[in-house]
Formats: sequence, C-alpha cells, structure tokens
Amino acid sequence: MVQLPSFSKGAMGTSNGSSRTDFILLGFSDRPQLEHIISVIVFIFYIITLVGNTTIILVSYLDTQLHTPMYFFLSNLSFVDLCYTTSIIPQMLVNLWGPKKSITYGGCVLQFFFALDLGATECLLLAVMAYDRYAAVCQPLHYTVIMHPELCQKMVLIAWLGGLGSALILCSLTLKLPRCGHREVANFFCEMPALIRMACVYSKVIEVVVFALGVVFLLVPLSLILISYGVITQAVMRIKSAARWRKILHTCGSHLTVVSLFYGTIIYMYMKPHTSASQDEGKFLTLFYTIVTPSLNPLIYTLRNKDVKSAMKRILWIKINGQRSHELNRKIRV
Repeated sequence: MVQLPSFSKGAMGTSNGSSRTDFILLGFSDRPQLEHIISVIVFIFYIITLVGNTTIILVSYLDTQLHTPMYFFLSNLSFVDLCYTTSIIPQMLVNLWGPKKSITYGGCVLQFFFALDLGATECLLLAVMAYDRYAAVCQPLHYTVIMHPELCQKMVLIAWLGGLGSALILCSLTLKLPRCGHREVANFFCEMPALIRMACVYSKVIEVVVFALGVVFLLVPLSLILISYGVITQAVMRIKSAARWRKILHTCGSHLTVVSLFYGTIIYMYMKPHTSASQDEGKFLTLFYTIVTPSLNPLIYTLRNKDVKSAMKRILWIKINGQRSHELNRKIRV
C-alpha cells in the first residue's frame, strides 16, 4: 500500500499547490553508466513489443479460424500492451539519450492517466480471459452459447470502462495534492507512487482509495483467476485423452504465465508497504512490468500456441501465392 510522506517547503521551491511546471524524471540519472545500457535494452524490448503485439492483432483479424472469443480477448490485450508501452517508452528513450530529463506537466498527466487506465484494463482483461478458458475447458459443449459475441463485447467494454473510471478517480485525487514546488519524479515516468511521494501533505483519502481500488482491480480479479484455474485443474485431471490434455495445458499455460508475470510484480509494487523496499528496487520492478512483460506476452502466446503459428503460416502462404498469381497474370497480359 502506498504511503504518503510529509515534506516541508524546501529547496525545490515554495510555490503553493500543484504548480503546472515541467517535471524532472530522475529515472536512472544517479547511475549514468547504466543509462546507455538500459536505453539499448529498452529500445530492443520496445521493438519486440511493437512487432509481436501488432502481429497478434493482424493475425487474429485476418485469419477467420481465429475469430473466436479467446483471440478476441487476446487482440484487446495486445492493443492494451501497445498503447501502454507507447505512452511511456518514447519519452523515456528521449530522456535517456538526451541531456534533459524533463517532461511537461501535460505530458506527465497523460502518462499518468494512460498508465492507470491501461494497467487497470489489463487486470480485468486477464480475469475475463481466465473465465473464457474455464468455459472452454469445463463447459465445452455449451462454450459457443456461453461465450457468444455479444457477451464477449460487453465484458471487454466493462474492462475498458472500469480502467477508465479508476484512472479518472486516481488522477483527479493525485493531481490535486499540493507539491510545494517539488518537481523531481523519482522514476523514469509519471507513475502514481512517485507522484504521491512528491506531495508535501499526507492524504488519508488517497491511501484508502488506492487500497480499495487495489482490491477491486488486483486482488478480486486474481482471486477469480485462481478459482477458475482451480476448477480447470480438477477438470483436466479427469481427462483421459492425452492430446486434449496437452492442448488445454498449452492454451491455459500461456495465460497463466502472463498472469503470474503481470500480477506478481504489480501486486508487489502497489500493495506492499512502501518503506519495505528501496527506490532503486521500485524502479527496476517498474521497468520489468512496463517494458519486459508486454514484450513477453506475444512470445508466450505464439511460441506455445499452434493455432497462432498455423494461422501465420496460412497468411504467409496466401500472400506468397497471391503475389505469384499477380505476377503470372501480368506476364500473360504482356
């Protein structure tokens, strides 16, 4: 749980309230020898994230055999990851490569809002995907009736609106906190814990709201996911077909791996007492769930999923044959 320290008006300035000046993203400036290494690693993971998640979205859209609830949810998850990383990484790379470490007030607000919005949306989407796997494994004969397109669209809409609502609440409360001239953000992007630590007053309201939303968007979805996989495990143990057993493990294993990576770091960051870890540890954990996890998601789903790999081969085959047919028709006309 994020705690709010008290600051006195100090060297950073004495302006009252939340002045709309540029912020300074400290990031890893205390370790300049690591900045170039980190920037290269971040750039590589960003390219992987862009290529991997875009591929999943395109393949799921172009291949009709993937027009199923599972890949509809997966496409939304990939879109969330694309937007999430793009709201953070470009500004981060600019600061790592350049002498300035600043970000405008508006840019900071947008970063903060989208990080909260998309992070909360992903929490709910992962829970929705767990329910989809439960319906597919435990109710296979009624799966198409249970997971009909209208229900899938409503669940995704609820996930997006839930993320939006939580972001609006936390943004409005956090940005109203007086900073007494403090401009230094102790992270590489405008994240909620870093912005709250800039405040020069203690706010019990924010502490309660953060904890309540943490329960709603972290602990409740995670509990539903664990319950779903508990029921799935019981169903799998009764399956005698080895082929079907392996297929279930592959599809559910991919989702469970993503859940473990995402929820593990998020819960540790947001639900622990802040005094139990150093700021450096927080930065590297933040780096992991903002940079590494979104790039691993497409790799986990494609490398462990024969349906996606088969769809990619079909699309490439159609593309190659289409080009050959076009060239042949052009030669015939000539």
